Amino acid sequence: MKKIIIVAIALLCALSLQAQGDLHLISVENKDGAVTPLMIEDALVANGFAVDLNSEMNLPFNKQFKETSFKVFTLMTFHHNTLALELVKKYPQAGVLTPMGIGIYQSKNEDTLHISVLTAEAQGKILDIETSILKKIEAELLAVFKKSFPKAKFAYSEDSLKESRQLVTRYEMDLDGEDWEDAKEEFEMTLEGEFEPFGFVMPSFLDLNEELTQEGTVDSPYDFYDTYSICKLKVIYTVAKSRPEASAFAPCTTMVYKKKDEDKIVIGFPAVYNWLSSTKIKDKEAQAVLMKAQTDFESILIGLTE
Repeated sequence: MKKIIIVAIALLCALSLQAQGDLHLISVENKDGAVTPLMIEDALVANGFAVDLNSEMNLPFNKQFKETSFKVFTLMTFHHNTLALELVKKYPQAGVLTPMGIGIYQSKNEDTLHISVLTAEAQGKILDIETSILKKIEAELLAVFKKSFPKAKFAYSEDSLKESRQLVTRYEMDLDGEDWEDAKEEFEMTLEGEFEPFGFVMPSFLDLNEELTQEGTVDSPYDFYDTYSICKLKVIYTVAKSRPEASAFAPCTTMVYKKKDEDKIVIGFPAVYNWLSSTKIKDKEAQAVLMKAQTDFESILIGLTE
């Protein structure tokens, strides 16, 4: 009997490990509304992180769709002041998660505020890199939440769905000897102009190379490295109806960079397949708006790079 019990416990432990999903889900008692996104921003900034965007979405939800089911629905993006730069220097593709997102939401009918953020393992899976730097960032991030909200409950999302498609959509534009500064200016101006006709907005922009060079005082492997936070309100609103935790993926970060030893500009963003896989989106309407956003964004980048 003792052996059977030991085996049963071992199996339960194994199943528990397998059930670890791609998102940290943090629940904070907030009946009185005292916990706010601004409080979360202040805690991050005080502990080694930069907050690049803190955008409350209920106003645009109400304006465009005439309703919202949330007391709080905020999209926040952030990056670690030092470790994020170390990450991008080592792995160029890491810019698609620099900054990365935090979803903050509370429905009208509940007293709990929820925070969702990608695990280090999920980030490593998306970027196809090893996770040592990511785990350092994760440890510091979780420490901020545990210190700020000592009574909070920490859990993982459901185990993610398997996904065979590329998790980062990436394109390259050959410069063929063209001056990179002229090419950058023309490319980014055209890129920004293409967002609005497809319903995309750009709530924030980050010049990562300025941080990598410490405003030009140290060397960087890049001639430039910019990231755009891009979102489509209809996507966020539609997905939030069934999977508000997917707000950890919004807005999507688009990287645009040129390495000093390469004659090309690289563009990329996390594909919507991450939303579908990591948060198990089954709602047909949500799937449809995500796939349309993917094809629309691809069409923009194909047009710019061909």
